[in-house]
Amino acid sequence: MHPQHCLRVREMKKVSSPHHSNFTLFLSTNELKALQEHLLIKRAEMLRLLQRRICNPAVEKVRLSSSLSGNGDFPILKGHKAAQDLSKDTLKSHETIKEKEGQQKVTKKEFKIYRWNPDNPNTKPFLQSFFVDLSTCGPMVLDVLQKIKAEEDASLSYRRSCREGICGSCSMNIDGTNTVACLKPINSDTSKPTIITPLPHMYVIKDLVIDLTNFYQQYKSVEPWLKTRKPPKDGREHRQSPNDRKKLDGLYECILCACCTTSCPSYWWNPEEFPGPAALLQAYRWISDSRDEFREERLQAITEDERKVYRCRAIKNCTATCPKGLNPASAILKMKAKHSLPDPVKRIERA
Repeated sequence: MHPQHCLRVREMKKVSSPHHSNFTLFLSTNELKALQEHLLIKRAEMLRLLQRRICNPAVEKVRLSSSLSGNGDFPILKGHKAAQDLSKDTLKSHETIKEKEGQQKVTKKEFKIYRWNPDNPNTKPFLQSFFVDLSTCGPMVLDVLQKIKAEEDASLSYRRSCREGICGSCSMNIDGTNTVACLKPINSDTSKPTIITPLPHMYVIKDLVIDLTNFYQQYKSVEPWLKTRKPPKDGREHRQSPNDRKKLDGLYECILCACCTTSCPSYWWNPEEFPGPAALLQAYRWISDSRDEFREERLQAITEDERKVYRCRAIKNCTATCPKGLNPASAILKMKAKHSLPDPVKRIERA
């Protein structure tokens, strides 16, 4: 190929050193033309998609509704009941708000938010009312808090990070239930207010921000990392069979939001001694891991002190409030069973 029919494209790419490496790519005239046409087609497709979403929201509403199968489930969430229920509630709330907006009904809703400022220690905590137009707000409670902080009161304090129910930062009590604000749909009933308070029975730093120091120390106490006596055979990683990996489902997904722990009466009574459901769930996660070589020692450490696992009274508030649909109460019961009746538990797990 003659050089005059080639195009030299040079791009700069950063590497670990302070210098840059040059990469040279040669394209023929026909290849360049084909590449340009492909990029133009993709750009046109993106513009059409954006135009449909911005200019014709009704089409998007039909598209969202059609993603539901005949029995009202989201096919992509098959096998995840908590996610299915959350998606249905979110869609229902969103459609109700859009219907009210179309009928020119009032879509303003009152939100009563817990306020307390440590700079004014003599002022008692109180609930401050904010009125938010739901037609100009996102579908989740976190969207409301973001709107209030951006447009009405910049001093409002709360934690948030991922907005996807992964980090657990925005945990709080909403209408009497511990949950994460980014996964909590707004209640579309505008006749009654939504009450937002910090997680219960915890020290408040400011507004909706609580002190999680004790919670993280209790999590650290269960040593939530892989412990082995010898390195892996190939010197690279500890392997695990698919069946053993499946035993960790429902355990590793915990996002440490503290919703379960702060809903537990046993934790309310003994927060300094009882580790709480979140820490115990993680303890069982490593006791169940086939790669860990200290499982017996872990079980002994968590059961020999009666103030730990045996403080649980199986009230099951933790299971009811978990925003990820996990079951800490079941994990705690299995640890008790492993300690008291190790052989039957092994037979049940193998079955």
